Amino acid sequence: MAQERIAISIGGSILVPDNEDMSYIKQLASTLLDMLPVYKFLVVCGGGKIARYYITIGRSLGADESSLDELGIEVTRLNARLLITALGDKAYFKPAESVDEARLASNSYPIVVMGGTHPGQTTDAVAALAAEKIKATRLINATSVDGVYNEDPKANPNAKRIDRMTFKELLDKVMYSKMEAGSSFIFDPLGAKLISRSKIQTAVVFGRDLLQLSNAIKGQQFTGTLITAAPPSSSDAPANSASPSR
Repeated sequence: MAQERIAISIGGSILVPDNEDMSYIKQLASTLLDMLPVYKFLVVCGGGKIARYYITIGRSLGADESSLDELGIEVTRLNARLLITALGDKAYFKPAESVDEARLASNSYPIVVMGGTHPGQTTDAVAALAAEKIKATRLINATSVDGVYNEDPKANPNAKRIDRMTFKELLDKVMYSKMEAGSSFIFDPLGAKLISRSKIQTAVVFGRDLLQLSNAIKGQQFTGTLITAAPPSSSDAPANSASPSR
């Protein structure tokens, strides 16, 4: 039986948080390795706080946006190297520098890890494009929030999580997001357009909860937001819908 291909976009703030936490990277690596008999993975790492630090300093020194993006890309690749180290010989030996390199490497390695690729593209967009290229069954967006909300939950504690939404609803929500180096949002407009055109089922989940991440990878019930082509119907299988509980 052929292995399912899964694309994962994991935020830098999840992979390398404010405090040093190598145990999470080890646990994440172990989680992915345990699922290898069934799945192959292409993981795109974000830059997080460290990338934003370099971008802030670079901006204060007068760097243009493209150069700031390049600073951020370098950090995403450093984060990718940390995960590659934890994964050992099951992973492609270096961060893929393009989606095409990642696609080719995925033919020989069960796990390929990469960071950003080009200025002007977030790692969400890279993950969405990679998901297209490898014909991924699902795209998992492992972020610092447990799903998509109707408002910013960090600003409004009463914000409501959207357990399920369509690609169009996602596009409507993110279309006017501000795009500049170091921006942070649940899903960027380009990435949303890419998953919409390819109809790639996408899960948004809190990346530090490895149980929910695993459930989302497997297409099982999880706490977060499921993004699909059509709204839910009574005939939908429960295993393909996000949990309504907080």
